[in-house]
Amino acid sequence: MSHKVPAVEPVTDKDTLIKYLEKGVKPRENWRIGTEHEKFVYRLSDYAPLAYNGSPGIRQILEKLQRYGWAPVTEKGNIIALKKADGSSVTLEPGGQFELSGAPVASIHQTCNEVQSHLTEVKAVCEEIGAGMSGIGFVPKWRRDEIPWMPKGRYKVMRDYMLKTGSLGHDMMLRTSTVQVNLDFSSEADMVQKMRIAVALQPVATALFANSPFTEGRPNGFLSYRSHTWTDTDPDRSGMLPFIFDDGFGFERWVDYVLDVPMYFVYREGLYQDVAGCSFRDFMAGKLKGFEGVYPSLRDWEDHMTTPFPEVRLKHFIEMRGADGGPWSRLCALPALWVGLLYDSEAQNEAWDLIKDWKTSEMQCIRAAVPRYALKTQFRGRPLQDIAKSMVKIAGNGLRRRRVASGSKSDECSYIETLQEIAESGISPAETLLERFEKDWGGDIDRVYMATTY
Repeated sequence: MSHKVPAVEPVTDKDTLIKYLEKGVKPRENWRIGTEHEKFVYRLSDYAPLAYNGSPGIRQILEKLQRYGWAPVTEKGNIIALKKADGSSVTLEPGGQFELSGAPVASIHQTCNEVQSHLTEVKAVCEEIGAGMSGIGFVPKWRRDEIPWMPKGRYKVMRDYMLKTGSLGHDMMLRTSTVQVNLDFSSEADMVQKMRIAVALQPVATALFANSPFTEGRPNGFLSYRSHTWTDTDPDRSGMLPFIFDDGFGFERWVDYVLDVPMYFVYREGLYQDVAGCSFRDFMAGKLKGFEGVYPSLRDWEDHMTTPFPEVRLKHFIEMRGADGGPWSRLCALPALWVGLLYDSEAQNEAWDLIKDWKTSEMQCIRAAVPRYALKTQFRGRPLQDIAKSMVKIAGNGLRRRRVASGSKSDECSYIETLQEIAESGISPAETLLERFEKDWGGDIDRVYMATTY
C-alpha cells in the first residue's frame, strides 16, 4: 500500500510572505515571553574549549542531559540539539556555546525558574565530566584557531561566506555569547511601535549588559566586544535598520528587507546546500542557481528569516538581540527589562515618548560608541546613563502594574533590581570585571572564568 507524500505549497509571491508574518499577531492575553541565553563550555583542568567529541566533550554533555527528559535532534549521526514537548530546546552555536531557547511562558517568574533548572542540569552534568560553563559576552582567553567548530551543516556555509563579508564574522560565530528575549505584538501598528522603541533603546540595553572586556587574556579596549564584532561581520545582514523609522514601515517593508538579504543555504534531504550570496527573489521565481525550476516552501522562508542579524529581528515575534551573556540574575533581568517596557501599555507609551524625537543619525552614533563606553557614551550632551535610568524606571513601573505574583513575590520587579544598581552607578559589568582583573586578580585571566562560572 503506497502513501502519498503531501505536496508542499510553493511560495511564488510576496503576499504569501506578508500573510505569514501577519500570523504573529496575538491578543494581549496570549502574549508570551521566550528567553534565550548562551554560555561558554570549558575544561575545568586548564580552561580550554571543548571539542564536540572527546571527554569532556560537547556530545557527552548532550547525551547526559537526556536523563532530564530532553529528546535528541541529530544531523548526520551527530546530536546537535535537544528538545522538549513544551517548546524549549538546547542548541549549539558554532564554537560549542550552549544555548537554551526557553519555552514560551507567561511570566518572568516562569522564565527564571526555567533558567535555574537548566543551569542546575548542566552544572550537574558538567561536574561529572570535569567541565564548566561561563556567562560572559566574549570568551576571555581562547584564540579563534583554538576553538573547534561544531558539526552543523549551516555553520560550514556561513563560515565560508563570512570570510568575504567582514573581518569579525568568525569571532562573532565562535567567541560571542548573548542573552535575548522574544516578545509578541497585538497588531501591525503595535509591532511597528515596539520595533521602533526596541531599535532605539537596544544600545542602552547593550550598555547595561556590557560584559566582554577581554580578548586572548588581555583587556581589549571595549566594554562590549561582542557588540563590536557585529560592526564588521556582514553589512548586508546586521546594523541598526533606519528604515524601521520611515513612514509606512510594516510587515511588507520587513519582508522586502529580508528578501534583499543574500541567502546562505537551501535545506534539502537533511543537507544544507550552499547558495551563499544568491537571491531569495530568484528562488521564488524558480531561477535560483543550481535549483532552476525549484520553488521555495514556507519552511525555506523560515530558514531564510533566521539569517539576517540585526539587533532587533522580526519573525512571528520580536527578538531583542543586544545584550552580552552574564550571570543568572541578568539572564532574568533582560526579559524583565523588555517585558516591563513593552507588555504594559502605559510603559510602552512612556518608552515611546522617551525616544520619539531621536534622529536615526543619533541612534547610529550611540550604537557606534556604546561597545567602547557603555553608560558613559554621550548623548545630547549627557551620559547615556541618564537614559538608562529612565528606561529601567519605566520598565520597573510596567512590571509593578502587571502585578504578576508568584510565591512570596507580589510582582516581577525584583528581577530588574540588578539593572537599577548598574544604571544608578553608571558602571557596567565589564568595568567591574576589569577592576577586579587588575586589582584583585593580578591580571590572571583564569580568574575571570572562575568568577563568571555558573
